[in-house]
Amino acid sequence: MALSTEQETAWLISVQQGDQDAFGELVKLHQNAVYNLAYRLLGNRVEAEDAAQETFLRAYANLDRYDTARPFRTWLLSIASNFCIDRLRRRRLKWLSIDEPLPPRVLLQSDLPEPEEAVIASERAALVQRLLAELSPEHRAAVVLHYWYDYSYQEIAEMLRTTESAIKSRLFRARQMLAAKLVAWQGDRQLTDIFEDA
Repeated sequence: MALSTEQETAWLISVQQGDQDAFGELVKLHQNAVYNLAYRLLGNRVEAEDAAQETFLRAYANLDRYDTARPFRTWLLSIASNFCIDRLRRRRLKWLSIDEPLPPRVLLQSDLPEPEEAVIASERAALVQRLLAELSPEHRAAVVLHYWYDYSYQEIAEMLRTTESAIKSRLFRARQMLAAKLVAWQGDRQLTDIFEDA
């Protein structure tokens, strides 16, 4: 949903003045990004829905702490990332179930892959999700925010309340771990390319 910064700012001002409908508009605008981040980090649809809901509840309750110099979406994703990392830490010893496939991407009809290509793509997406689940919460968050959301090292450091050098280190280590795991999982070259240095 494309939207002007002015409209988003107007909604934020309205929310601060008690307009709950304006917050509903902000939720509609950002719910997919928040849910997708939570799903990538938690690997479970139900938990991702809960995390997205909790993110918006926390954002609403703490709107007075929002720094208007930062993009609202970045602030929301920061809340979601930290909530998911905390949740993962609490269940660190449990194996994360990745039984559900990733949500399908919306494609134009003319761009639909052949059935064999669709199966291969689905298997690769499931493999990536499975490999992400084997990373620590901190490494997983850095990978998802950098590779799926294209945030810079500095932005990720701010979101995860750490230093830029720590994020670079996490991404380096995560790429090494993922590359080693990918070699063990059939050495798929196309997936290995995802995690190589730019």
